[in-house]
Amino acid sequence: MYQVNKRDIVISILLSIVTCGLFMLYWQYCIAKDVNELTDHREDTSAGMVLLLSIVTCGIYKFYWLYRTGTKLDETFVKVGRQNQSRSILFLLLSVFGMDLLVYSIIQSELNELTPYGNITINI
Repeated sequence: MYQVNKRDIVISILLSIVTCGLFMLYWQYCIAKDVNELTDHREDTSAGMVLLLSIVTCGIYKFYWLYRTGTKLDETFVKVGRQNQSRSILFLLLSVFGMDLLVYSIIQSELNELTPYGNITINI
C-alpha cells in the first residue's frame, strides 16, 4: 500500500530556501514517486533513479523528467475530464530558465488536486 499525502507548498518552498536546495532534492523524490503512482505509470523510472540521474547528469535528466511528468499529468487530467494544458512544455521552459521551485510548486498543486480528500491510500 502506498499513501499519497497532500504537501504544503509554502512550507516546501521555505524549506528548500532555508536548506540551500537540499530539501528540493527530497521534494523531487516525493513528487516523482507520487506522480508515478497517481498517474498509473508505476513501471516508469523510479523516484530514486530520477534523483540519481538528475544528480549524475548535472540536472540534464531533470529536464526530460519534468517533460515526462507534464505529459503524465496531462493524460491523467484528460481522463478525469479536464482540459489538456500542455504542462510538459511549461515545465520544461520554466526549468530551463532556472525556475525549478515554481515548477515543483505547480506539480505539487496538481498532485494535491488529484488527492482531493487529504490522504488517500493506493493498493500497489
